[in-house]
Amino acid sequence: MNQSVLITGGFGFLGRAVARRFKREGWRVLGIGRGRWPAEEALARGFDVWLDAGVSLPSLMTLNERFDLVVHCAGNGSVGYSLTNPLQDFYKTVQGTADLLEYLRLTESSALLVYPSSAGVYGARPDAPIRETDPLEPISPYGVHKKITEELLASYSRSYGVRVAIVRFFSIYGRGLTKQLLWDASARLRAATDPPAVFWGTGEETRDWISSEDAAGLIGVVAQSDAHFCILNGASGERVTVRRTLELLNHALGGEAQFEFNGAVRPGDPRFYHADVSRAQALGWKPAIALEQGMANYVRWLRAHGSHLDD
Repeated sequence: MNQSVLITGGFGFLGRAVARRFKREGWRVLGIGRGRWPAEEALARGFDVWLDAGVSLPSLMTLNERFDLVVHCAGNGSVGYSLTNPLQDFYKTVQGTADLLEYLRLTESSALLVYPSSAGVYGARPDAPIRETDPLEPISPYGVHKKITEELLASYSRSYGVRVAIVRFFSIYGRGLTKQLLWDASARLRAATDPPAVFWGTGEETRDWISSEDAAGLIGVVAQSDAHFCILNGASGERVTVRRTLELLNHALGGEAQFEFNGAVRPGDPRFYHADVSRAQALGWKPAIALEQGMANYVRWLRAHGSHLDD
């Protein structure tokens, strides 16, 4: 019998990438999230079973199946949203996870729960590779709620034996991304002629990019782990300035736009994010898509879909 995986937040950017990955590998894929898909459309996106519902204990209890794996992609993915809607961000991130953990406890599930967390839990760090053992000092409600969620996962692992793997992803991008820096920058750069497009910061801030395909691949590797509880970074391990990021994106778009930076710091944004990925590498994983190629792939997706954003 094929192994089965439940993907929460399956309607979202990362959830869809994870579904495609596991479906290709022959898993039975079940999904839950806020999105209406007919059965045939859900199947075309990698879901054998799709439940249009929020992640809550009552909705989860309607799933009359056992799972070998749960990938918990549900929750808010925007720092900006958390700053303007902190209570809703708490419910989306923390409460949904609490309901999922209760579901696993009450059903006495032996499934491994993989949680895509965020580098936002680290907060403001020096310009050096961030290790999983570094202090957690989040600077936004988004990061605080991710940290609380990690603590909740650790508590259920200790007290009830729930198997947990936490992957602290840095900057994920790729097919289907319709928010955050690359999405916003693509629109600005395509529209920019004179005057230039203006972006926050100095351009010397750093990010560590990982494609959604590589992120899903890392989750696939982690799914084979027999650890009871583990935490690792999910990134390429490559330090890239925001200026260089926009140069690569601009080149992929045709290289005609001019842009500059306003020097201002946006609330909740760290200056430096660069991951130590030795734990992920120790599992035998490494990213397959270089940033330049990934940018070209993303722009190709943008041009193919235009305003039709449902991939």
